[in-house]
Amino acid sequence: MVGLGNPGRRYAWTRHNVGFLVVDSLAAKYQVSFRSFDKLAEVASLVVGGQRLILAKPQVYMNCSGRAVEPLVRYFGLSPKACLIAYDDVALPLGKLRFRRSGSAGGHRGMASVLEALGTVEVPRLRLGIGRDDVRGDLRDFVLRSFEPEERPKVDEMLERAVEGVETFVEGGVDLAMAKYN
Repeated sequence: MVGLGNPGRRYAWTRHNVGFLVVDSLAAKYQVSFRSFDKLAEVASLVVGGQRLILAKPQVYMNCSGRAVEPLVRYFGLSPKACLIAYDDVALPLGKLRFRRSGSAGGHRGMASVLEALGTVEVPRLRLGIGRDDVRGDLRDFVLRSFEPEERPKVDEMLERAVEGVETFVEGGVDLAMAKYN
C-alpha cells in the first residue's frame, strides 16, 4: 500500500498528504516503524489477517510519485493489481472514501505519475475526500493548506474508516472494500 503525499514536516497535516496519514495510521495501529528504501520511500512491513502488507510513503514530491512507486513494485515482485494507492480527492466531500479497482487519474497528478510509471490503469486505489467548497481560487493553494481545527474530527474519523477499509481490502479484496466503504 502506497500513501501519496509530499515529504517534509511542512506538509504533514495538509490535505494533499492524507495518503501519508492513512499509512501512518496503519503503522501506528500495528506498531511498526518505517525505514528508508533507496532514499525513494519510507517503508514498513506488517501482517493483516495473515497477509503481509508493505506500507510505503514516497519521499519524492507528489507529482513525481511514480518515480518511487515503480521501483517498489519491481523490488517486491508485485503486479500493479496487487497494490493499493491512497490519495486525496477534491471531488469527494471531506471524509468520504472511494475504493476503485482501476481507472484514470481523474486529474490527480500524483496518481497520473504512478499510472504512467506502472504503464497501466489497472491499479486499485483509495480516494480520500478532502472536499472543496470554494470552487474558485487556486487548487494548489487549497490542497497544500492544513486542515482547519474544526475539520480534524471528520479527518480523524475518515482515517479510522480508511484503516478499516485497507484491512478489508487486504483480507477480502477490492470488491469487498468497495461494497463496505464506498
